[in-house]
Amino acid sequence: MIVGVPKETFPDERRVALTPDAVGVLAKLKVEVVIETGAGQAAGFVDDAYKAKGARIAANRSEVFQDAQIIAQVRCYGANPDNGSGDLDLLKPDQIVIGHCEPLMAHEPNKAITAKGSTVFAMELIPRTTRAQAMDVLSSQANLAGYKGVLIATEHLRKVFPMMMTPAGTIKPSRVFIVGAGVAGLQAIATAKRLGSIVSAIDVRPAVKEQVESLGAKFIAPPGMAEGEGGYAAELTDEQKAEQQKMMADTIAESDVVITTAAIPGRPSPKLIAADVVARMKPGAVIVDLASERGGNCELTEPGKIIEKNGVTIVGLTNVASLVAQDATVMYAGNIVNLLKLMFDKEGNFKLNMEDDVIAGTVMCKDGEIVHPKVRELMGLPALEKPAEEKPAEEAPASDEKGSDA
Repeated sequence: MIVGVPKETFPDERRVALTPDAVGVLAKLKVEVVIETGAGQAAGFVDDAYKAKGARIAANRSEVFQDAQIIAQVRCYGANPDNGSGDLDLLKPDQIVIGHCEPLMAHEPNKAITAKGSTVFAMELIPRTTRAQAMDVLSSQANLAGYKGVLIATEHLRKVFPMMMTPAGTIKPSRVFIVGAGVAGLQAIATAKRLGSIVSAIDVRPAVKEQVESLGAKFIAPPGMAEGEGGYAAELTDEQKAEQQKMMADTIAESDVVITTAAIPGRPSPKLIAADVVARMKPGAVIVDLASERGGNCELTEPGKIIEKNGVTIVGLTNVASLVAQDATVMYAGNIVNLLKLMFDKEGNFKLNMEDDVIAGTVMCKDGEIVHPKVRELMGLPALEKPAEEKPAEEAPASDEKGSDA
């Protein structure tokens, strides 16, 4: 079995699906890897490093798709429709594709890739279970984004984070407010605390209060608390949103840095910071909107841009994990390898076990049909009927020599 790794074509995407070390791990499973030349260059992994671990370097993209039975990508066609359409022409019906697919939002591109007949694993669909943690790309990449988001804030803030006491005077610590305490938010809290700032955080899920406080931050409980499936935040009502925004306004006005991470799977980012709230912020304050790829949590965020409004810098950078591409690739490759391990035995024999909860929960489409229940629901497709279980043949009733009691 051969795993193919093409070069990423999404704008400014520096990550790659596998590292040289990951190639070595797969080699022990008797799985070969063919990788497009230069695919790992932007992440700091050169062709020779892959060759040293046993990978074959392909001269072009077509060779990768032609030779591999499994294609591993960071962004498949669904998550890269503008630049990934050429991959559809290269895909074969019997191939397996693994990567980000935007399965809950990019319906038309995903219908197109489904029509090719390939089996597609959407890494965003990895179940939120203990067993699947080692494959959870959303967590591995969000963790790095939370860290990098704080460093981005330090670059744009016109003051330092920690308190400093010097003969010339005392510098007060910066105040940092984190909106959303998921994986990215918790890492942002930890990083901001390590840099010496005073940190507070808000989240609609009551379960994260203890986690926030364990990191040394103050937890602000909003008036509406809502937790959805898999530990994600659920969408609030309009009334709850209004109450939450009003509650946050004073904290935002007093903060030097606001980092937003609030997201709801399959939906645009909730707008939590209105323009009039930004107008109340201190001149020189910074908002880093880590939810900007889905439109942003701040009303003024312009995805992909860094702007200034009323003296406040609003950072709307997207794909933040790609800014730390080397480590992000190490984490992502680990996720991919751990998923692949579920498909191979020690002898390198391949088996796609749809009875496995992780496999079944991650496959978006198979044999020309969308098979994931949530994706079907969002696409307006009827639920698939479960195959009827075969009943054992009924045995003929034993003769009753004594006759009936009736």
